[in-house]
Amino acid sequence: MTEGIRVWAPRAGRVDLRLGDETLELTRTGEGWWERPGLEAAPGTDYGFLLDGEGPFPDPRSRRQPYGVHGLSRTVGTNHHRETNSAWTGRQLAGAVIYELHIGTFTPEGTFDAAAGKLAHLASIGVDFVEILPVNAFNGTHNWGYDGVLWYAVHEGYGGPDGYRRFVDACHAAGMGVIQDVVYNHLGPSGNYLPKFGPYLTDGPGNTWGSSVNLDGPDSDTVRRYILDNALMWLGEYQVDGLRLDAVHALVDSRATHVLEEMAVEVAALSAAVGRPLSLIAESDLNDPTLITPREANGYGLDGQWSDDFHHAVHVALTGETTGYYADFEPLSALQKVLTRGFFHDGTFSGFRGRVHGRPIDTERMPAWRLVVANQNHDQIGNRAVGDRLSAQLNPGQLAIAAAITVLGPFTPMLFMGEEWGASTPWQFFTSHPEPELGKATAEGRIEEFARMGWDPDIVPDPQDPATFENSKLDWDELGRPDSERILAFYRALAGLRRHRPEFTDPRFGRTRVTFDEADRWLVLHRGESAVVLNFSASERAVPVPEGEVLLSFTGSGEELSAVLEGNLRVPAHSVVVIG
Repeated sequence: MTEGIRVWAPRAGRVDLRLGDETLELTRTGEGWWERPGLEAAPGTDYGFLLDGEGPFPDPRSRRQPYGVHGLSRTVGTNHHRETNSAWTGRQLAGAVIYELHIGTFTPEGTFDAAAGKLAHLASIGVDFVEILPVNAFNGTHNWGYDGVLWYAVHEGYGGPDGYRRFVDACHAAGMGVIQDVVYNHLGPSGNYLPKFGPYLTDGPGNTWGSSVNLDGPDSDTVRRYILDNALMWLGEYQVDGLRLDAVHALVDSRATHVLEEMAVEVAALSAAVGRPLSLIAESDLNDPTLITPREANGYGLDGQWSDDFHHAVHVALTGETTGYYADFEPLSALQKVLTRGFFHDGTFSGFRGRVHGRPIDTERMPAWRLVVANQNHDQIGNRAVGDRLSAQLNPGQLAIAAAITVLGPFTPMLFMGEEWGASTPWQFFTSHPEPELGKATAEGRIEEFARMGWDPDIVPDPQDPATFENSKLDWDELGRPDSERILAFYRALAGLRRHRPEFTDPRFGRTRVTFDEADRWLVLHRGESAVVLNFSASERAVPVPEGEVLLSFTGSGEELSAVLEGNLRVPAHSVVVIG
């Protein structure tokens, strides 16, 4: 810190700074800000704020919390210039492959440095962006990251801010961008001192996780600035390449200019200044293309958004599960519609919601890469009762179908850590709340939630049990197993096709066509002059295919198909054949 220490605390009548062994009174300067002009603190200095004699509390904009979220903050140098990044010119989202991972469970060590040691593996499957679950400071030792309370600080257990910088540098050196998952729709239940400083939360309508962030009420200008500055911190100070914005449908903002549009404007300005692409990707339950419509066309101007409809359609086609929100996706025609129109619910009736849902995408103008899709992700696995992956239900041939339709489809594919070898380890909901009452409430709430959904509550793991966290770590030794090696080789081959054949990154909806047979359970995804033939059935099927050469195949039986084909192709059960 070289420009003085200041803090926004409009609710306080007096603010004191605890700086090392000193306690210094701050001066109110207007609009709720308190500061001590001219005061400097060298990097590595511990500090906190006392509000009307209570505290000290950590800085809401703390860059480091070495003693946890209840302890003092520590100053960190923010003008760290890294020569290793000087050659990095960035990566656009169009044509890219994303890999989602959780730092704490990606490796046995659960650190940034250990994760960096696996980048060569990710490069081998064609990964362009590493998307990491939230790393902001939360209470406890392990957590998914969505219970963060200090958005500017990096979790110490992963390696803190210096470890984060090393990880970003390593990704860039390996030719990969970094997308940081951030949460601006709520704060965690433990260590959230922001309401003591000011009206960060609203007394109005809340969301699934409690009180909403104050985006449009009194004093919301500064709260919005808190969010926007945080976004610019990751992209500017840490030089990451994009942000994944958690559950934006839970952002309650009635202003004429939505905070997401405001963020898009500022990020575009930063992108111009640094001379490299910076991407914003929203997670949204709205199926509203306004988010990814350019501002020139009266949209918000975000670069991409998740499409859960893709996941649901693929999941149902492979597993046959039709409970809950899966019910709407039972016919194979649902997958056909998603592949050619982006959303399944685009103004249609949703039986799960009991109402019309979504809005159509203008497929004549919208590039398909703006939709980020996955056959598995942290939510769709972790929010199942036992955190079971597709590999717990499907055979290798079915896993290959999921891989092919995701990687060779028209959208931006996102892989979830371990899927590339059919990892058998679950990914479960885990917490480490130090407060016994909070831990008990979390565990009981989890059981009640699944009981309402029809799951057996006796099989739901206790999120506070350390074994739940340990069981969710990837087992890299699985890579030595024949089935795992075969699946991994297929992912690498898919990456090669995507890299060398431009039809598989063609962003035009009109260049994607789908034929299918509901009764025989096969589907052909036509991508330009190539075709991806998928047999979802447990029996061999005769599938009409275009003339061409077999570029790649993965059969449930292990049979290799290599002939030049025309007319009907007999496709083994649970198999993929790519023709070009």
